[in-house]
Amino acid sequence: MAQAAGHDINYIALAGALEPIGRKGQPPLPPLNLVGDFGGGGMLLAFGVLAGLLDAKRSGQGQVVDAAMVDGAALLMSMFWGMRNAGFWSDERGTNLLDTGAHFYEVYACADGKYISLGSIEPQFYAELLKLSGLEGEPLPAQMDRTQWPAMKERLAGIFRAKTRDEWCRIMEGSDVCFAPVLAMSEAPSHPHNAIRKTFIEIAGQTQPAPAPRFSRTKPEVVRPPAHAGQHSAEVLGAWGFDEAEIRGLRESKAIA
Repeated sequence: MAQAAGHDINYIALAGALEPIGRKGQPPLPPLNLVGDFGGGGMLLAFGVLAGLLDAKRSGQGQVVDAAMVDGAALLMSMFWGMRNAGFWSDERGTNLLDTGAHFYEVYACADGKYISLGSIEPQFYAELLKLSGLEGEPLPAQMDRTQWPAMKERLAGIFRAKTRDEWCRIMEGSDVCFAPVLAMSEAPSHPHNAIRKTFIEIAGQTQPAPAPRFSRTKPEVVRPPAHAGQHSAEVLGAWGFDEAEIRGLRESKAIA
């Protein structure tokens, strides 16, 4: 299908990575461009290039790195294929441990219309969830009794709707519940954890993520904000040896922005 047009949503659909994402009884939910373009495409291509460079240094030979977004998106699903093959993952969307099927791995609305996230999978974390949500000591079903997950989800939904997101943060944030507020892009940079880590940076008045991962010796630096289309075309082409007439011709033919 190399000659057919496509985008992220098509690649992850073909790879079997889109269909499992979403809630029970609802359509699949595209996870932005994180799975196909960035995770299965760009990140795995970067990994492949680095692996190729390491091998070339050892062997003295080069090779082609064939990084296809469909292949990469399928590879990112490896854990779920393993769970499915072990009989622990159902093809029915929204009924499994990590796809909003479980009441302890879910997003809940609060009294102010904002949301919190839970990931209380391990027994000790689940026990902390029961304690801080006020359910400790009640006669409850076993955590992994899937037949009771819908009822427990309704119970927790009512509990979390009774307080604002900030109130739940004061109760649960920093505990072993595996809890975090669901932050908007406008909120994330000012969260204390992100601020201390300097997870986001500001350049020329524009906020953007800082480079990652971080290294102890070589420190990447961002010197300018993201460019708009065509902003540096002439500068880059000039550095490559194109003269003004050639660059003008490329613009007129709409080969470049």
